[in-house]
Amino acid sequence: MHKIEIMPENTKRYTITAALPYANGPVHIGHLAGVYVPADIYVRYLRSKGEDVAFVCGSDEHGVPITLRAKAEGISPQEVVDKYDSIIKKSFLDFGISFDIYSRTSSPTHHETAAAFFKNLYDKGVFEEKESMQYYDEESQQFLADRYIVGTCPNCNYDNAYGDQCESCGTSLSPNDLKNPKSALSGNPPIKKSTKHWYLPMNKYEKWLREWILEGHKEWKSNVYGQCKSWLDLGLQPRAMTRDLDWGVRVPIEGEEGKVLYVWFDAPIGYISATKDWAKAQGKDWEPYWKSEDTKLIHFIGKDNIVFHCIIFPTILKADGNYVLPDNVPANEFLNLEGDKISTSRNWAVWLHEYLADFPEKQDVLRYTLCANAPETKDNDFTWKSFQERNNNELVAILGNFINRAVVLTHKYFDGKIPVLGSTYDLDSEVIEKVKAYPRKIAKSLEQYRFREAMTLFMELARVGNKYLGDTEPWILMKDANNRERVATILNLSLQLAANISILGGPFLPFSMDRLSEILNFNEKNWSVAGAVDLLKEGHDLNKAELLFQKIENEEITAQVERLEKIKQENAVKNQKADPAKDTVTFDDFMKMDIRIGTILEAEKVKKSKKLLRLLVDTGIDQRTVMSGIAEYFTPEETIGKQVSILVNLAPRKIMGVESQGMILMAEDKDGSLKFIQPSDNVSPGAGVS
Repeated sequence: MHKIEIMPENTKRYTITAALPYANGPVHIGHLAGVYVPADIYVRYLRSKGEDVAFVCGSDEHGVPITLRAKAEGISPQEVVDKYDSIIKKSFLDFGISFDIYSRTSSPTHHETAAAFFKNLYDKGVFEEKESMQYYDEESQQFLADRYIVGTCPNCNYDNAYGDQCESCGTSLSPNDLKNPKSALSGNPPIKKSTKHWYLPMNKYEKWLREWILEGHKEWKSNVYGQCKSWLDLGLQPRAMTRDLDWGVRVPIEGEEGKVLYVWFDAPIGYISATKDWAKAQGKDWEPYWKSEDTKLIHFIGKDNIVFHCIIFPTILKADGNYVLPDNVPANEFLNLEGDKISTSRNWAVWLHEYLADFPEKQDVLRYTLCANAPETKDNDFTWKSFQERNNNELVAILGNFINRAVVLTHKYFDGKIPVLGSTYDLDSEVIEKVKAYPRKIAKSLEQYRFREAMTLFMELARVGNKYLGDTEPWILMKDANNRERVATILNLSLQLAANISILGGPFLPFSMDRLSEILNFNEKNWSVAGAVDLLKEGHDLNKAELLFQKIENEEITAQVERLEKIKQENAVKNQKADPAKDTVTFDDFMKMDIRIGTILEAEKVKKSKKLLRLLVDTGIDQRTVMSGIAEYFTPEETIGKQVSILVNLAPRKIMGVESQGMILMAEDKDGSLKFIQPSDNVSPGAGVS
């Protein structure tokens, strides 16, 4: 029996999960926009209302990509996950993602929890045991999981597609779809061999899933609901919950060595094991957060994880029978970078740990930009120019400007003390009504997972304040001493609005709102008091004004854009393929070409030409002039003494008024640079090339 915890009246219990980042690379802005920023905004909002929240996450440390990286780097899988778990955890901490616990699926608690979960379903007879033919690498003596198999994509002919997906065209695949499959371990073609696995009979839960999702959760986001419906309409099939691997949670069945739990079986259970560790550290009972009907379970994920969190994991929980099911899964779509899909393999990303180094103390600028561009129902784009504009034109020019003017003027005219609220006029009443209305409006958007809309509303309140000061112009009024009472009212209301902003902005801009609270000497964070216009009492002392946001200069943005341009060029070189072979020639045609080794004796640039060098070449037959278009890659001095391959029986041709008697053969690299085709050792001029 677990201990029953009695919550305070009107308090709700929430278990909030954020998708476990995969520990084979750092976190990038696509992850932040899709999962972690919206999850953190929501959790901070719930906490400001006094709700009982467990916000759990951790590194996903099992699966084939980890083992592939370990093999490529010549280290163990544990060393791979230790490295990236450390980077990811520190990045989240520095960025202010307020997890209650950030755990790991390699932890003992997780292995015990996941194994026990599987064993319980096994003992209940939930799984179907099946023998199947799967790819096997004879040299490595190992069955190959989908990601261990590479081959040609049947859809786009990309020649390095994985057995589960083509990273070039995005098509979902199975290993049997690949043309010319090879083992990623040995490079050899695999064979088919029989193996045993345990399957979750998804088809048996299809009717229940249709009722639970399609009838019971019509309020889910359209992109989530639509993807679930598509999967269900296609019909569900049994899915293997085990793999033939050494890295992962061992299958807890006696005599079944060499098998581990499928990563998408054990990873979501990582939320449960993380909650266990958190509750133990807090002296709490973990079970109500997963088993009590008055708990709301909410998964924040990206769209590529919808099927796992909406169909597979709920089926696993339903099969167990003791757990609550997700109340909502507010998945986001993908964020692109400068018009191109973010790609870890192509290094096309803005990495969080690098951003934090390049833009110190600007966590909130990135939070703001990512929320403003949030891909909530469709893919969206991040550009460095937009990042700069949102900082300079919105955070600095609107929010920061309003706060700074209100505080500076109060120090100037009232010694930094909240002045007395006097008579109010229509313009003041409009501000008061908006201050009262916005907390409800923002809360409604947050509770419907419309974070972009909620933040827009928050910034509208800052615009209200900025416009109010601009319309009333207290600095002009104060030129007449008779207007002192009027100015006192304007600044009082402005600062009451600022105090409300410090509460309502906490979920969105936590670092900046903490600084604002310090400036206002006001530490209230409770959402329930927002909307009041007497938060700061008359005579309350303000601290010195400080700028909340700093302008971002063009040079900083140019550096980031140039870095991406360099990456784009490097990728273009890597992906450049050789030109296709020319038309077939006969052996007799080939034998007509007389290619000799020659030595360059003299070289000079050709006037009025950027590309041409005039070369004097000893061909062993004679010394002849050759005009060669290599001046952009070699200076005349670099070429003298070089041995080269020269086509000596090419018909002479006049170039720039000089008769050229042959052709120097060159190799063009992927980046367009030229290289001489030379013998490995010096030979006598005139030696034939055959």
